[in-house]
Amino acid sequence: MTDRTGLFAGDDPFDIARAWLEEARATEPNDPNAIALSTVDTDGMPDARMVLLKDIDGQGGDGSFVFYTNYDSAKGRQIDATGKAAFVMHWKSLRRQIRVRGTVTREEGPQADAYYDSRALQSRLGAWASRQSQPLEARVTLVAEVAKAGLRHGTSPKRPPFWGGFRIRPVQIEFWADGAFRLHDRFRWSRGPGGQWDVIRLSP
Repeated sequence: MTDRTGLFAGDDPFDIARAWLEEARATEPNDPNAIALSTVDTDGMPDARMVLLKDIDGQGGDGSFVFYTNYDSAKGRQIDATGKAAFVMHWKSLRRQIRVRGTVTREEGPQADAYYDSRALQSRLGAWASRQSQPLEARVTLVAEVAKAGLRHGTSPKRPPFWGGFRIRPVQIEFWADGAFRLHDRFRWSRGPGGQWDVIRLSP
């Protein structure tokens, strides 16, 4: 057993992650759900970018983290090739971070449809218009493609088949909180083959 109290107390890492994110919503000025997502290409070259985490689903061994993107984007192609990803969520105001590593599957069902439908119309049309990660001659070209998408799909566009969610099922989750004199607190949760979690404290 580890001496987890206060911020780190609890038997489910997803409950802790949800609590930290909810607290951050009151303190972070912009995008408290932003994550730095890391992937690798087929040559093993790492890549990273900021995306927005949209859901922390489930509990225990069945929990996952969900974000949405164009499947044909660089990150989409890299994830499809490897089935793995990692991310860090950092809150400067709280001086905390969560690190996650895991396997990734697509989320293409009703949950993806519901999230797509919740977006602003221009964002939904933009998903149809943008060839994400591909060269773009000029911004006016993209604006014209959005206008064409509006004429083609109207005011209730369906979710594009090339756009949807990715669900990260973690094999490791690390919770980090700032400590005085750089004596930070770190706890790493590792998921076993049966879905159970093992928790250890790490040196800062």
